[in-house]
Amino acid sequence: MSGFRVVIPARLASTRLPNKPLVDLAGKPMVVRVWERAVASGADEVWVATDSPQVLAAVQQAGGQAILTRGDHASGTDRLAEVVERLGWEDEAIVVNVQGDEPLIDPLVIARTAETLARTPSAAIATLAHPIESAEEFFDPNSVKVVCDASGRALYFSRAPLPWARDAFATGRAARLPEGLPALRHVGLYAYRAAFLRAFARLAPCALERFEALEQLRALYHGYAIQVEVITAAPAPGVDTPQDLERVRRMIVGAG
Repeated sequence: MSGFRVVIPARLASTRLPNKPLVDLAGKPMVVRVWERAVASGADEVWVATDSPQVLAAVQQAGGQAILTRGDHASGTDRLAEVVERLGWEDEAIVVNVQGDEPLIDPLVIARTAETLARTPSAAIATLAHPIESAEEFFDPNSVKVVCDASGRALYFSRAPLPWARDAFATGRAARLPEGLPALRHVGLYAYRAAFLRAFARLAPCALERFEALEQLRALYHGYAIQVEVITAAPAPGVDTPQDLERVRRMIVGAG
């Protein structure tokens, strides 16, 4: 589809992997690898939003568009809001947030997220989820779960195991999930309407967001609809640690 933009927030600071956007992946900085995947999605525009002149220069040298944003943003969503405002995008523009540490992201998944929002005019946000197959993933607090209504609209996101199968889990955590449990793991890829991004910074944080450490709960708390598209399997993982970096390097070299 056409008619959407991609913004890639890329902060230079990273606790576990210093200078993460600029680390080398088979001859290219990681942020450039992500930019290339986003361009392949068919987006009308792809921008890297960064607080680093070095990242800005790396993207521009590769032929991409980059914008230097403030360094005090609390989240990537706030950084997107600055881009929307400075570039003057219309309220109905669809903006996909692609994390700057996902050099293996499937371009079709980016486009599908944008398409989900485009066909759901009542939603301010669209995101993805996939079925959870293992009890280990289901009970892992790092695996964010989402429950949806009949139309695919998110009811709640949580690090807790949801939905709770009362009878199957009567004695506590189970080794296997009961058959048919509609357990979905949230995938942190979002498409937003620009109007929501302009409003987001003015929304007061809520207790749910603070305790769960999940920013999307702020949108739900204030009444914004989040449409969830269910995909069959988890997308390729991002790069958070040096071990992730080496694994992705091997994958890129093997695919090349």
